[in-house]
Amino acid sequence: MLEFLAAYELPILRWLHIVAMVYWLGGEWGVFQTSYKVVNSALSLEERSRHMDTAYRIDIMARTGIISLLPLGLHMGYLWGVQPFGGGWLVAMWSLWVLWMAITWGAFSNRGKPLGKLLSDIEDWTRYIVIPLLIICSISSLLGYGPFLAGEGQKWFSAKMLTYGLLLILGFGLRLVMHEWRALFPILAAGPNPEVEARLDRSIKVARLIAYTYWAGILTTAFFGAVKPF
Repeated sequence: MLEFLAAYELPILRWLHIVAMVYWLGGEWGVFQTSYKVVNSALSLEERSRHMDTAYRIDIMARTGIISLLPLGLHMGYLWGVQPFGGGWLVAMWSLWVLWMAITWGAFSNRGKPLGKLLSDIEDWTRYIVIPLLIICSISSLLGYGPFLAGEGQKWFSAKMLTYGLLLILGFGLRLVMHEWRALFPILAAGPNPEVEARLDRSIKVARLIAYTYWAGILTTAFFGAVKPF
């Protein structure tokens, strides 16, 4: 088994990377379509709440894909020779991925509970660390200062990491929209509230603009990884 994994390490990682990208793009489309029902004031609150729960169930798979793309991409980058961190660094990276997954799925499994709120807040804070680190490292590498290699035919990797980091910002914005929805629904449960409905309407308009940019960015990131144009 170990010999098989060693022989097919890169193809297996590439396959997992494709699967993660599919869940990311497909999941975001599913959440986007479900959002129409969540903010539809013509529906009963019970039905809107069911659609909200469906959105969270779809979103967890998209987030699993998003988070998994980072270690998969860095691992393949090492095998391709465009990033120098291997060995123990890769072990540490995958260990952190396991922890990150535990936090993400723990927050999902305990949504609506105090533990879920705590884990969700921790997950939010991971973005404040990962996003600046990715953007700074990518720009530094494109300028020739590392840590990623960016010689002839290698710049695609840093460009991909840069667009990925920027997409995490957009994804975090959409995540905050869902946080707002969850906070507003208990208010609606107390009775009709035009002010809350207006806030939901404004938030979905902003979220849709973000989502269109998000999808274009996902396609761009996938293009850099698949085509490796520079």
